[in-house]
Amino acid sequence: MENLPLLVPLVIFAPALGAAVNFFFGARLGEKWSGYIGCFASLFAFVVSLLLLVYVTGTNGAAAVVNPPFLDGWLRIESINLDIGWQLRVDSLSVTMMLVVTGVGSLIHLYARGYMHGDKGYPRFFAYLNMFLAFMLTLVTANNFLVLFVGWEGVGLCSFLLIGFWWDKKAPEGWKNSNAARKAFIVNRIGDFGLLVAMFLIFWTFGTLDFFKAGELPNTSAKYLVGWQEHNGLLAHAEADHGDASDDGHGAKVVCVPAAQRNADTYESAPADDHGADAAHDAYDSHSSPNPLASDIRNLYCDNQHFDSAMLGVFGQTAERFGTDAVVDFGGFQLAFDDVIFLAALFMLLGVAGKSAQIPLFVWLPDAMAGPTPVSALIHAATMVTAGVYMMVRSNVFLWELNHAGYIIGLIITLVGAGTAIMAGFIALGQWDIKRVLAYSTISQLGFMVAAVGIGAYVAAMFHLVTHAVFKALLFLGSGSVIHGVEHGYHHAHDHNHGDHHDESSPHPDGGTEGGHDFDPQDMRNMGGLRRRMPITYITYLIGTLALAGIFPFAGFWSKDEILADAWYEGFQLNEASGFIAFGVLLIAAAFTAFYMWRQIVLVFFDDARSEAAERAPESNGAMLLPLLVLAIFTLLIGFINVPKATPLFDGIYHPYEFKHFLEHSVSSVSKGHVLDFNLLIAGIALVLGIASIVAAHRIYKGKGLASNKRDQLEIGGASRPLFRLANARLYWDEIYTNVIEQPFNRLAGFLADRVDWAFLHDYFHDSLIKRGFDSIATLLSQPIDLGIVDGAVNGVGALVERAANWLRRSQTGYVRLYAIVLFFGVAAVIVLMLLPFIQSLLQTGS
Repeated sequence: MENLPLLVPLVIFAPALGAAVNFFFGARLGEKWSGYIGCFASLFAFVVSLLLLVYVTGTNGAAAVVNPPFLDGWLRIESINLDIGWQLRVDSLSVTMMLVVTGVGSLIHLYARGYMHGDKGYPRFFAYLNMFLAFMLTLVTANNFLVLFVGWEGVGLCSFLLIGFWWDKKAPEGWKNSNAARKAFIVNRIGDFGLLVAMFLIFWTFGTLDFFKAGELPNTSAKYLVGWQEHNGLLAHAEADHGDASDDGHGAKVVCVPAAQRNADTYESAPADDHGADAAHDAYDSHSSPNPLASDIRNLYCDNQHFDSAMLGVFGQTAERFGTDAVVDFGGFQLAFDDVIFLAALFMLLGVAGKSAQIPLFVWLPDAMAGPTPVSALIHAATMVTAGVYMMVRSNVFLWELNHAGYIIGLIITLVGAGTAIMAGFIALGQWDIKRVLAYSTISQLGFMVAAVGIGAYVAAMFHLVTHAVFKALLFLGSGSVIHGVEHGYHHAHDHNHGDHHDESSPHPDGGTEGGHDFDPQDMRNMGGLRRRMPITYITYLIGTLALAGIFPFAGFWSKDEILADAWYEGFQLNEASGFIAFGVLLIAAAFTAFYMWRQIVLVFFDDARSEAAERAPESNGAMLLPLLVLAIFTLLIGFINVPKATPLFDGIYHPYEFKHFLEHSVSSVSKGHVLDFNLLIAGIALVLGIASIVAAHRIYKGKGLASNKRDQLEIGGASRPLFRLANARLYWDEIYTNVIEQPFNRLAGFLADRVDWAFLHDYFHDSLIKRGFDSIATLLSQPIDLGIVDGAVNGVGALVERAANWLRRSQTGYVRLYAIVLFFGVAAVIVLMLLPFIQSLLQTGS
């Protein structure tokens, strides 16, 4: 059991290896084996995640930090005391995300085997899927912000590759796909800038990027080791009440060990809790004692004085230093520690807005539907877009401290989340593309999660993340089944003998119009009556719709109502503005959700077929239907993992708050947050509102079809017409971005390129100043100086030598007598020269 955390590198390595094999050998292996390798890698990672779940539950939430082989000391510079390890964290929060990513991801891999059959890029597609899983699992298992950022950027890259997977299609479809990929990549880079700045602030402030240091209690810190109190008193625990042990409210004992008596290395002598877990296990460290387990969170110290905050990670230091007079020195100026954390949280929220598609950076996700449907289900419903929510929950210590110190960060996050939820829900009311409706639904549900984080309902946010991943994946895969059937029906109707093969000359599912065809298999106006043609797809899609609408007893009922209940408590009990805003806005957004989803059900599955393609649409193959059935079953069951206390029919049957108790081992503020009994009033209001919205949508659309020119029923109404057109136009967000940001940017870029770079720098500065100046200097140097002086001097010496040679040449007559006379005079001259010193001496003597 204690060695199970050492398996966590395999969670990343397995899909990474699958991606490498398909990248380099996929074309040779063929479609069959490429699919097998991709699916096996994902399923293997899921099995390892299950083993890690066994570890976490079996050790009562003990956290472990693992240093993978070959990566110890990943970034280490001793001269500046920098040591950032590639550390992987195994705790209840990371295991939750691992199970979601690998579980839903494995089903999507299996679905993709049937959906992508016949595509020429089949091996490449599975390589991208596996690579995405590897990066996403890196993100959720990281024990520091830098490793998290590696995964954060990696999933952004994979999203770009998968959204633009069909970039090579014929125009205009190929351009549409590539533009959607570039849009997603660029918008996410804006959010990534915010996360980078937050990381810089964190590192400068704390000197580390580690979430927790090995050996630290995993869910608490010095400030909150004692004295914490939950709002409703279920898990009340005060310093004065410390004895040998006390009940935490759900069976386990809180053991108080005095600091003087406790030694982290002598874990053998520590008491055990009711779950049988050794209470003194400490976090795994490859350099520590052989026991690799972490201390149970309920083994608490009786004092807060023994911690050295410098030895704590980022979150521990925050709890230790927040509210003090600590300042952060930035060289030229200083900021209060609390203000730095506030700035870091704001920049972190910018990163969340990009990755989790919140206002104002949500505009990339609807266009991302250009990718194959399995991509939409995997990346843009179940995994990547939830990374921002996960990061905020992981960093909840920042938010908790800020919210309780009078900062408005919680209100800001709530406004962003609630505003996104209702905005996207309204836009979904007017969309015709089946996947675009689900895209805006995803944005809206992410808004629910972000708003939950804003009001401090971290468990509710994670609970909705888990349930939404299941039923939204079901809906996206169901939409892919519908598109697949309609597209095949179109080809059957036109005798193209399309079969199950995806051909470049025909419109692929998700492909829209191509190859001269004007038929769009994703447009709900071309559907209708499909429940008779595709009964299994219809039933599973209906289950996903009811779950998303929050209808009892499906998963969305439990998770969405928990967010509403927490918002109600935050507002009406604690009198917090964020609670009032979240409750009112999210309740309206929930009504929108039920309405637009039932509108989709009626337009797609009810009444008569509105096209020949819908009349001939076949049910999907078994490889696509099996994941739908599995996800439908989990949609029915997954909501029961966190049934609140005092729930009628369930109280006494299920242990209440199971998911909350699971998460409180790793989310430090959970035990100081909301723990609410089942609120029949809130659940009743939300349920009645959802059913009423479904009934309203059914009465508006059932049996009436579409109005003339395939207009919506709301479009022909008086009061509803401008609202529908506004929703159909997506609130003109794209136009606003185009006019306010894109076109001015393009004009500025054009001015810089054409006027500044080309006309000024190239034509004037380069050609006129540099080139002409260079030519003038070169002419001066080459003509008067080089040719006149240098060449003149050289040529002058040559002419002088030539003249001297001509003059001397005259002495060469060829007569022997002349040469004899010259020789005679030469000998005489030599003799004179030899006698000259003797003659000079005689002259001097004579004188």
